[in-house]
Amino acid sequence: GGMLTSIEDLTESNFLVEHADLYTSKTSGFWIGIYRNVNGQLLWQDNSALDFVNWGEGQPLEDQLDYCVELSASTGCWSVLPCSSQKGFICKKPKINPFLFALYLFTDAKKDKVNGHLNVWILLTLVFIILLGMGIMIYFAFRIKTGSQTSREESWHSTQIEDSHVLLGRDKESYSTNDKEKEKNEHSAV
Repeated sequence: GGMLTSIEDLTESNFLVEHADLYTSKTSGFWIGIYRNVNGQLLWQDNSALDFVNWGEGQPLEDQLDYCVELSASTGCWSVLPCSSQKGFICKKPKINPFLFALYLFTDAKKDKVNGHLNVWILLTLVFIILLGMGIMIYFAFRIKTGSQTSREESWHSTQIEDSHVLLGRDKESYSTNDKEKEKNEHSAV
């Protein structure tokens, strides 16, 4: 889900006014996510910093603690109005970072003991699956590397053995050829 929007800078404000202008026939303004806390301090509902403001003339009024803030569709200025007024609204969904989501699951688990154990188990299972996958990848990478080295060594050894057989075979041939010549020479001498 989303919440009433926060407006971080003039560019975002102009973007909202440009798109809100399309709906001016239905409403003159839209609720945005500023509220006053019990101390009278203005805050964004999404807890982002209230660095940018675009108040209309004479706004905000200090004595209107129970009031809400409207973005004018025509001017883009903000004004404080009773929350019971009929206005449109602009919502914003928070950006979710996977790491922060996992951290949220873990910290939320501490708050909610009933579902907390389930969240911890889900987190631990995800970590286990990731580590198992990395281990399998490393195993096969090592196996492929050592397998290619072993096949090279086997190939080298088989080449050496073939070469030695060839050399031994030539020696036998040359030895048998020399024996035959000696026998011929012996027969002719006799």
